[in-house]
Amino acid sequence: MKEIRIHGRGGQGSVTAAELLAIAAFEDGMYSQAFPSFGVERRGAPVMAFVRLSDKKIRLRSQVYDPDYVIVQDATLIEAVDVARGLKADGMIIVNTEHNPEDLPLETEAAVRTIDATGIALDIIGKPIMNTVMLGAFAGASGEITAESIKNAVRDRFPGKVGEKNADAVQSAYDLVVGS
Repeated sequence: MKEIRIHGRGGQGSVTAAELLAIAAFEDGMYSQAFPSFGVERRGAPVMAFVRLSDKKIRLRSQVYDPDYVIVQDATLIEAVDVARGLKADGMIIVNTEHNPEDLPLETEAAVRTIDATGIALDIIGKPIMNTVMLGAFAGASGEITAESIKNAVRDRFPGKVGEKNADAVQSAYDLVVGS
């Protein structure tokens, strides 16, 4: 089983990202779970969402305390929240930032990957909504899920032009991460 913790701020689509990832995993033939954790429920407040992926039925129902992967949708959270808490040493953290991994104040033995997801979202979607971009980056960096299944989940959730733009953003992030 692989466990993922998504950090974001209220309104950035962290919960939606978790749901889309779980749906995509199911499409890839896995069992999956997605669930949120809210503190202060307001726009801009730190939020977390969790995902579990497995080739076997998932019976565990607790929060994710020792994730294999962490997705950080807003790099300013690194100063406010211990985003690397519990991250396995052989895990990976993917951060939405223009900065290089070595420039981030993260204390972890895990691999750190960065991507300017906000820039990609602005270029392709036209809005700074980067949750689907981060899923494409996750697919490319982790190899745990296919970009195609994420794009299908995105198109199902957001039919029409919005879904197509988001699917293009997923592919763009996937290609960028795989190519680096």
